[in-house]
Amino acid sequence: MPAKDLDQVVNLCKRRGFVYPSGEIYGGFRSSYDYGPLGSLMLRNVKEAWVRTMVQQRDDVVLIDAAILGAPQVFEASGHLSNFSDPLVDCTVCKRRFRQDQIDDRDCPQSKKGCEFTDARAFNLMFKTHAGPVEGEGATVYLRPETAQGMFVNFANVLQTSRKKPPFGIAQVGKSFRNEITPGNFIFRTREFEQMELEFFVPPSESAQWYDYWCKSRLQWYIDYGIPAEMLRIREHAKDELSHYSAGTSDIEFLFPWGWGELEGIAQRTDYDLKQHAEHSRQKLEYFDQSTNERYVPYVVEPAAGANRTMAAFLLAAYDEDLVNDEPRTVLRLHPRLAPFQIAVLPLSKKDTLMPLAKKIHAMLGMRYMCDFDETQAIGRRYRRQDEIGTPYCVTVDFDSLEDDSVTIRERDTTAQSRVKIDVLMSEFSQRLGY
Repeated sequence: MPAKDLDQVVNLCKRRGFVYPSGEIYGGFRSSYDYGPLGSLMLRNVKEAWVRTMVQQRDDVVLIDAAILGAPQVFEASGHLSNFSDPLVDCTVCKRRFRQDQIDDRDCPQSKKGCEFTDARAFNLMFKTHAGPVEGEGATVYLRPETAQGMFVNFANVLQTSRKKPPFGIAQVGKSFRNEITPGNFIFRTREFEQMELEFFVPPSESAQWYDYWCKSRLQWYIDYGIPAEMLRIREHAKDELSHYSAGTSDIEFLFPWGWGELEGIAQRTDYDLKQHAEHSRQKLEYFDQSTNERYVPYVVEPAAGANRTMAAFLLAAYDEDLVNDEPRTVLRLHPRLAPFQIAVLPLSKKDTLMPLAKKIHAMLGMRYMCDFDETQAIGRRYRRQDEIGTPYCVTVDFDSLEDDSVTIRERDTTAQSRVKIDVLMSEFSQRLGY
């Protein structure tokens, strides 16, 4: 069963070291979070799973890592300086500010005394800073609000160095920053976040078919990594929702405790971005097809996902409570590739006769998998702890292991146990985990 409310997962994240409020000893900083020992591993695993599918397992996508700071000209060309804003209203009752699309015309979210909202006005979401020793307009730079522009401005560089031709993609995973006025819902909407974006450059005539392909492919990715299909949907944007550059956009949405929320957007960006940057930079950003003697500006299909909110969705979908031997158990049924640890090695005793073997096994398995070494408390409590952080398998090293060269493997989901020879452990887990 999925989490009944957000508090269950938020509490688990704090208690077990997934996510902490940022600067908590100073009272915290709204909408900022630090990822603890387990959260850092899981967030890394989410991003690596995306790269594995989008880059490693394909021959038509390359990976880049562009700068976070950007010149004003980049965001002027992209339209962010003039168009990247939210319509906001102020409530004269509670003196708070809200996004216009998140309130009812008659109801104030923070007060039951009635409400009076001001007219909507635009609020630019860009974070601005200064580069160099002197503050002034000449030194103004911006933190990127998305990773996409780094891929567009490097289109010609990648085309010349990667031996690719359309259809091909440029992928990137990295930090983005938006001065959100209404952040909230844990790590779902924050001002600092990580994106996993692909810009897929295609001949204009193939844009529609690739848009359909990426909508289906990206939805299946979430299902393959453990989110039940009934907790996902694709919502196509109405015409009045579309960005000025979009010929069509669909969102992959997840059923969060507060309702449906976007995990990923797939957009047909046409040739808007490349033409804008070509015009402003006075550089050619086009492709010459030698086989047809045709020169054109590629269209772009963009699947863009948020790594942090994707991690939140995986946690919520994996959270479960059941009974084991008539005792309640909390368990995260995470996909093995997403779990912070794939294996935990549990020596039954801290005695010197047993610990060297347990550490040897931990070192061996750690050559391929992320492994925990859990030696404190009774074995039953250790099993429950590993279940709660999502570890798929535990390896128990007992005193019989010294005699029969075998260990006990315990499965998280079924709690089933089996005895396995130490010298075949690596191949055993390769078969169970699939890699």
